[in-house]
Amino acid sequence: MTTELKHGDFSSLAEDYSRYREGYAPTARDALLGLTGRPPDTLDVVDVGAGTGIWTRILAEASPRSLVAVEPNPSMRERGIEDSRGAAVRWVEGSGESTGLPAASADVLTMASSFHWVDFDRGLDEFHRVLRPGGWFAALWNPRRIEANPLLVAIESEITRLKPDLSRITSSRSGLIATLTDRLSARSGFGDVVYIEGRHTVRQSVDHYLGIWRSANDVQVQLGPALFDQFMARTRELLAGHDHVDTTYLTTMWAARRE
Repeated sequence: MTTELKHGDFSSLAEDYSRYREGYAPTARDALLGLTGRPPDTLDVVDVGAGTGIWTRILAEASPRSLVAVEPNPSMRERGIEDSRGAAVRWVEGSGESTGLPAASADVLTMASSFHWVDFDRGLDEFHRVLRPGGWFAALWNPRRIEANPLLVAIESEITRLKPDLSRITSSRSGLIATLTDRLSARSGFGDVVYIEGRHTVRQSVDHYLGIWRSANDVQVQLGPALFDQFMARTRELLAGHDHVDTTYLTTMWAARRE
């Protein structure tokens, strides 16, 4: 039986998040770092709202000069520290509105699948403080491109059937991204807004695919325990006879330069 969750609280989801969430397209990382015009090993990079470090470790693979992961949730941060052993990452407690980092200490600052939880203006004030002049802030998400697989369309439609008024907060197809380019462009202290997109397809076992849904805070909170259990049961029915699921991910990124 699914237990009650609160929006944005991943404490009880850290293990599933760590085990099942897929990575982001490395091409998006390369495009972002390329905006700086400098070699990665000369860059100081910060990943805020790092969760269990999925995107953080993709950044680490580019070998930046330094890499700091900022995460407010103790369970997610502890899992991230464990998962990142061997990677050159320093983990600290902090939030998007208050990272605790020194002023003008970063060349690149990112938020992967977490910017929607941050107060827009307070977060950008903090990022402006932490970034050096000419540094880049990037908000990115990694949603499934369900149109690439009719099976995924059928599964997602079950959410609407169970709760027609459900509004996806955490998906990059939510309301935030519809105005994000304009909001970043209009924000004082930032300019040169760039949109970056990368795609990759992952073949997942059925258990792995189901585990991803168990890590989804937003859907679980809005459906509630009973409806979420119904959704998972129906998803298992739709997956009967399948030994894998081919899922296409669309890494979407909005980057803005600190003036």
